[in-house]
Amino acid sequence: MLRTLRQAEYAELMILFFIQAAAMAIWFVPLGPILDAHGLHPIKPYAFAASAVAAFISPLAFGAMADRQVPPATVLRWLALVTSALMTLISTALRGQWNAWLILLLIQIFYLAYAPMFSISTALVFARLANAKKEFGPIRALATLGWMTGAILISALNLDASAYAGYLGAVVWLLVAVFTWLLPRLEIPPAAVHLNWHERLGLDALTLLKDRDIRVIFMVTTLFNIPLAAFYPYAPTHLHDLGLTHTSAWMSLAQVTEIVAMLALGWLLANWRLKWIFAAGLGFGVARFALSAVNTKTSLLLGVALHGASFVPIFIAAQIFLEHQVDPAWRTRAQALLTLLNGGVGNLVGYLGCGWWFNYCTTSPGRTHWPWFWGVLSAMVAATLGYFLLVFRDQSFGRNPIKSTHKL
Repeated sequence: MLRTLRQAEYAELMILFFIQAAAMAIWFVPLGPILDAHGLHPIKPYAFAASAVAAFISPLAFGAMADRQVPPATVLRWLALVTSALMTLISTALRGQWNAWLILLLIQIFYLAYAPMFSISTALVFARLANAKKEFGPIRALATLGWMTGAILISALNLDASAYAGYLGAVVWLLVAVFTWLLPRLEIPPAAVHLNWHERLGLDALTLLKDRDIRVIFMVTTLFNIPLAAFYPYAPTHLHDLGLTHTSAWMSLAQVTEIVAMLALGWLLANWRLKWIFAAGLGFGVARFALSAVNTKTSLLLGVALHGASFVPIFIAAQIFLEHQVDPAWRTRAQALLTLLNGGVGNLVGYLGCGWWFNYCTTSPGRTHWPWFWGVLSAMVAATLGYFLLVFRDQSFGRNPIKSTHKL
């Protein structure tokens, strides 16, 4: 009976990740082409950077709420409802050709609700796993499959550059909100009601950076996120320049290797030290941008496909590392801090910096020097790899894991 209940709960967590990732992809993957098609190319870097601005504000605050004040599933439910409503409003604004800066403001408000949701879901999932190193990979693979499904669905419905994609995404976010009623309820600590403003905003999570290995992991994932920010805004543009249509579907090639890497991650964590898992991910990152710089259809598609092989060994391994090292009472805030640094610092610098770099490499409309654009980004990842190999000690995770002393 216990085994049956355990399997049912595991299936619920997989479904949650699947539908949430599908909703995220329906918005994020076609966003660049949608803005271009509606004459909003000038605000595109700012629209993507809006997610980074939100990541500075909402993940820690809502993470602290989920740790201390409101059950995580309840927080996720209300955020999904708000996200659905805002996605509907943004799509209406695009179709009605509202002022570009008003649309950008709506996108910014949207991201304030959108930004903390995946870190809250991740913490909720980790809380229900008996062995995160073995069990998280297959569950997270369902999120990748959901992302692929969302991206392919957009192309199948010919919505790659259509505002109607937002309406579809709004419906899927409603499904996420409904599904949260089926999730297990995680109670908050009884003492959590007596909080100062510092704790309510989740800023006490910065104490985690006192640990050297945790600090290096945060630094490396943030540095890697800077060139990574060029992928979704500009890879579809490059695909289009090379004569490929239905770019959302082609972008889903990235999730093929992501699923393979996710399913292999449990074995890797059991047999490799974290240092070499991270190094492999960064090495694939160097290769993926270098292949894109070759500027042929085949090389660019190979570069897109390597996205998953570079993403999983870094970002998913980092999430599992935090789950392993940080006390459970800090679980949601630790994941939220990772979101803040990656999605906030990394994405803000990345989206704005890559936007400037793209404009610098574009001599006239439709004439971008792609080898130079992707080549410099490849060099940035190579520099990050060198930094990581020099400073990471890997003394507290892998073959001889040690539970964190960060009870704080």
